[in-house]
Amino acid sequence: MDYKDTLLLPKTDFPMRGNLPENEPKRYKKWFDENVYEQMKNKREGAEMFTLHDGPPYANGDIHIGHALNKILKDIIVKYHYFQGKAVRYTPGWDCHGLPIEQKVEEQIGKAKKDSMPISEFRALCRDHASKFIDIQRDGFKSLGVIGDWNNPYVTMDFKFEANIYRTLCEVAKTGLLVERNKPVFWSWAAQSALADAEVEYKDKEDYSIYVAFEMSDKAKQELDLPQKAAVVIWTTTPWTLPANTGISLNPEAMYVLSEDGYIVAEDLHQSLADEGIVGSKIERKFAAKELENKLAINPLNGRSSHIILGDHVELSGGTGAVHTAPGHGEDDYFVALKYGLEVLMPVDDKGCYDESLIGHNLLPEPEKFVGMHVFKANEPILELLGDSLLASSKFTHSYPFCWRTKKPVIYRATKQWFIAVDQPLNGKSETLRELATKGIAETKFYPDWGRNRIGSMVEGRPDWCISRQRTWGVPIAFFRLKRTKEVILDEDILDHIANIFEENGCDAWYDRDIAQLLPEGSKYSADELEKVDDILDVWFDSGSTWNAVLKSGNYDAGKFPADMYLEGSDQHRGWFQSSLLLSTAVTDQPPYHSILTHGFTVDEKGEKMSKSKGNVVAPQSVTKQYGSEILRLWVALSDYQSDLKISDGILKQTAEQYRKIRNTFRFLLANVDDLESLVDSSEYGELDRWILRKASEVFASVKESFDEYDFLRGFATLNHFLTNELSGIYMDICKDRLYCEDKNDHTRRSAQSAMAVIAKSMLALVAPVLTYTADEILDYAPAIFKADMESVFDLVYEPVVEVDGSFDDEFMLRAREAFAEEIDKLKKDKTIKATMELEIAGDVDSFTISDKKDLEDWFVISAVQASSDGEKLASFSVDDKNFTIHKATAHKCPRCWRYAAKEEDALCDRCSEVLG
Repeated sequence: MDYKDTLLLPKTDFPMRGNLPENEPKRYKKWFDENVYEQMKNKREGAEMFTLHDGPPYANGDIHIGHALNKILKDIIVKYHYFQGKAVRYTPGWDCHGLPIEQKVEEQIGKAKKDSMPISEFRALCRDHASKFIDIQRDGFKSLGVIGDWNNPYVTMDFKFEANIYRTLCEVAKTGLLVERNKPVFWSWAAQSALADAEVEYKDKEDYSIYVAFEMSDKAKQELDLPQKAAVVIWTTTPWTLPANTGISLNPEAMYVLSEDGYIVAEDLHQSLADEGIVGSKIERKFAAKELENKLAINPLNGRSSHIILGDHVELSGGTGAVHTAPGHGEDDYFVALKYGLEVLMPVDDKGCYDESLIGHNLLPEPEKFVGMHVFKANEPILELLGDSLLASSKFTHSYPFCWRTKKPVIYRATKQWFIAVDQPLNGKSETLRELATKGIAETKFYPDWGRNRIGSMVEGRPDWCISRQRTWGVPIAFFRLKRTKEVILDEDILDHIANIFEENGCDAWYDRDIAQLLPEGSKYSADELEKVDDILDVWFDSGSTWNAVLKSGNYDAGKFPADMYLEGSDQHRGWFQSSLLLSTAVTDQPPYHSILTHGFTVDEKGEKMSKSKGNVVAPQSVTKQYGSEILRLWVALSDYQSDLKISDGILKQTAEQYRKIRNTFRFLLANVDDLESLVDSSEYGELDRWILRKASEVFASVKESFDEYDFLRGFATLNHFLTNELSGIYMDICKDRLYCEDKNDHTRRSAQSAMAVIAKSMLALVAPVLTYTADEILDYAPAIFKADMESVFDLVYEPVVEVDGSFDDEFMLRAREAFAEEIDKLKKDKTIKATMELEIAGDVDSFTISDKKDLEDWFVISAVQASSDGEKLASFSVDDKNFTIHKATAHKCPRCWRYAAKEEDALCDRCSEVLG
């Protein structure tokens, strides 16, 4: 007789293979068609809220793997809080203004056409370009299963948003921190705009290394009793800045020497300079730096006076200890020049070319020849003009600042710019913005914790924030000045009126309307006496004020302020995290976030940066097409996101294997609870079931603890170990006999089924934040006992595993099982046995901590456990001082359950006879 039909074999329609690339888009479409984000909000109404405020990606280009990592990690964290029972808010956003879009549009239409069209018309083209890529990127993010308020995202070019960016600027102005001054800033001559620190990257660049002699003035020689030939030797790498020299900075603590050939250098550097043949080796005289302070030297290029001053920035690690100082071309130069009241010369225009002031100040011989020449092309002609004053010249390669947009080297150039002062006390307060921001950092939670020191050191050392740009596509610094005095008007009525105009019409109105149309009715100012400020805001100001425009404005249902979390790549310690911190602290006295989480960057499997030229780029669209978004999401969760994340086809294949293990574990659990209609009482579980329930409870608590700290790698490692070892490796294996062979309603069977249902449901809520699609699919096939009244995964809330009484001490039993398994491997390898059911164990069986005889047999998946056996001895094993022997089973094989427990050949065992009646 074939007994297969009498067995209660696993039954489920949940497919073994997910066929993710084909099936995911259908389910995602259903989610978004049914507005699942609104459903999530409704299902958690009144619950404690978690707010993740989105750092806006730039609306230019398709999404890349870095975007995918960022958005998936955000989605996992938001959903983790959701499945823990919290209300969640996640409003995605886009950064829309700025140079890259402006350049892209200019490339498309040509510079001549751009220059000939009205500004607002060009801005409309920029707006269209950004809108196009918002739609493209939104579809890309949704294809990754990322859920958020996609129907109401924040877009920095929306009229209301632009108005609120401007309002944030006005609020900063009211604090007294907004200042306008001439100051050298990183200047991109290629983009014709000032750059923020965050827009500068460093690359190797070849430059000149020159030593130039500045002869001391006759008066200085007389006062210091110097010989006829006495010159301070400066070292510089930028010959083109020499025309704007107004000073020479010395180290205030250093001693200086006059060499035999009449050159003055730092004593500490004299020998190395003598060895290079730049100055003579014999020292004629020594000076303290203080003796040389306020003396004059002569610029050999133009005969103008160069003031000798003292500066703490002068180092003695190289050069001459005498630093060429051009206040218009360097930040250190500028600050030391301010102290001494030196003139700030700036003979360079927006395009990086010498301008007419070269002639007006007579900064070079025959200066008209240099007007219009790019400064980088002026180095060689200037070296020729130096003549004998050029003591040495060579070339070397060093790290140099480049514009991150145009990839061209930048210059330092003094221009009139707007700054937020970080060392100035706020109106009505004793503390500076830097001090308040530092206090805010101390109050913020960081994941990982080293992020605190990273942003802290950046804030500690940062200069004032230059927030102005000389471009077209951005929010204008919409202030008026009095023509007569150039005083900036910060009249509250005017500022409010302009903000309201922007809210209704967008800030194109600043360009389309004349001054009279921008003034409120009854203004005390006349349009004739005013002029407009032409600059626009740095895009970092746009994104840095999103806390105000999104969380505080009331225009979005985006959550609470401050947000619970800001999450971006680790480069944003110097970018968005910092700009948001400064603006929020200036206006509200607090950071805009309670916590900051940072992730690394995506690299290939060798740890190398991805590039098209290397052919190692992994596109998210390719991954979802080949593997499905669930694999990409699991890759994020299984990666150490706090450092750089490796991704390749090989890594994704490994991730797909992990996914299959998780999927098939759930499939086994579903299949074996198909006919379960009610759970057994928590006091009625068998000892094997209590063992796995307590084990699951410990593991899930550990996983939750890891997830609470956003350590998904550790959490999944703990979970996967449990799945592989205790759950699949032991429990699911040892339960097969009772699940398949016992009577349908046998208590041991129902107890095992109940344990599996409880574990599956609890575990599903832990994996749902990452594998949301799969969790939703599982619920489609789940039996009523599992699904209850849940319509979808978004009805799921994590519940810990039910508490049960203690079970057996598993430490001894696990070692016994392991020792037994080692012997079984040998027996199977030698083909002595095919299955462990052919065996029984004898020996010190009273030392086993499992009390029930059948449970003990199932633990080893054998047919009998007894003190002695008459069967053929095949092997032995020991645990501590307890000895056990493995024997051929003495009973006969039951044709139904295959246990060797029948009294006669081809007869059923007592258990199976009873089940079949």
